[in-house]
Amino acid sequence: MTPLLSSSSAPSITSNTSSDTNESSPLTSPLHDLQESLDYEIPRKCLSGFYSYRSLAVLSGHVGSVSCLALCGEFILSASQGKDIIVWQQPDLRLFTKFGQGEGSVKALVTVGNKVFTAHQDSRIRVWKVSRSSENVFKLVDTLPTTKDYLGKFMKQSNYVQTRRHRKRLWIEHADSISCLTVYDGLIYSGSWDKTLKVWRISDLKCLESIKAHDDAINGLVAFKGTIYSASADGKIKAWGRQGKSSSHSLKGILEGHKDVSINSVIVSQDGKWVYGAGSDGYVMDWEGSGGGHDFVTWKLVCETKAHQIAVLCLCLMGEFLCSGSADKSIGIWKREAFGKMCKVGVIGGHGGPVKCLQASPNVVGGGFLLYSGGLDKSLRVWWVPKHSTSKEDTNATHCTQNKPVILS
Repeated sequence: MTPLLSSSSAPSITSNTSSDTNESSPLTSPLHDLQESLDYEIPRKCLSGFYSYRSLAVLSGHVGSVSCLALCGEFILSASQGKDIIVWQQPDLRLFTKFGQGEGSVKALVTVGNKVFTAHQDSRIRVWKVSRSSENVFKLVDTLPTTKDYLGKFMKQSNYVQTRRHRKRLWIEHADSISCLTVYDGLIYSGSWDKTLKVWRISDLKCLESIKAHDDAINGLVAFKGTIYSASADGKIKAWGRQGKSSSHSLKGILEGHKDVSINSVIVSQDGKWVYGAGSDGYVMDWEGSGGGHDFVTWKLVCETKAHQIAVLCLCLMGEFLCSGSADKSIGIWKREAFGKMCKVGVIGGHGGPVKCLQASPNVVGGGFLLYSGGLDKSLRVWWVPKHSTSKEDTNATHCTQNKPVILS
């Protein structure tokens, strides 16, 4: 367990809002005077008609590519395929602490109360407790499945399932890398490359259920009011739900994507009506749910947007805006419009590798919002995205669903 780091061991933080100051003092706050930064960072109209942006800050300190992000109150947590998890203090983006080294490449993380759950390539979930009273602020307290769960099941042959030829495992174990996590109503859901979706109870960390969910690896999970959406390399998003708290999960519906195209990420709008999937063919697909109230029982594919020329790896929503991160190293900014349509209003370039993860801050700043992006270039970048309004003279800058987007380098 890594204790609190001193400033001498902190990774570098580079701000694009100043020059000489930050070169001599890498821990100078890149958002020290946010309003000055926002004034400086008014997006510039490019020749293509779209807006482009400079990052407010570039945080480099991971030894591997940044695989996932989470916003946790005053902290930003970024995890790496190099096994390390860095905690950044907001709003000045200083390094707070670093933990998790040597525990297997981190694929996903979620926060619940004073706990952080991290999913790893070694097919385990680790539970960290946040404590300000200890030098080790993030302390490893358990690993899932827990020893207690193992002891309660390993004697019964009926608790074993065939995972590979001549190999069996307990049904509470994932047989391959855990790729995604989501939380809802006291439960944690984990999706894996082993094609299963597992359900864990937070109160006692017990595995309640294992679902043979897909025909290929599960890449993404999201929860909305009792419905769990799982996105898979089999080209489908599946919706899962249960009738009562004591019942097991059952399939509510299948959202069909493009044939033989992996869906890498899934997100849901704030009202639950719209489900978005990120395709490995560069498309963002949009399904509309129906069924009355928030209990959607059918979904219809209503819009397909060629968002990038190559794979879309991640998505995030902030109000009427959708952001798409791609293997082409760029981030597309889209405005959500009527009937599921999306119009491109901006593009972000700057990462030196594919953009693997995105998070948007719910705290609206200066008429826009903060966007955090992690990439295979090992960096975490912070952007300010203004809330553009498309006026008549800007119509040429808006590329709607039927048009091919222009990607800026």
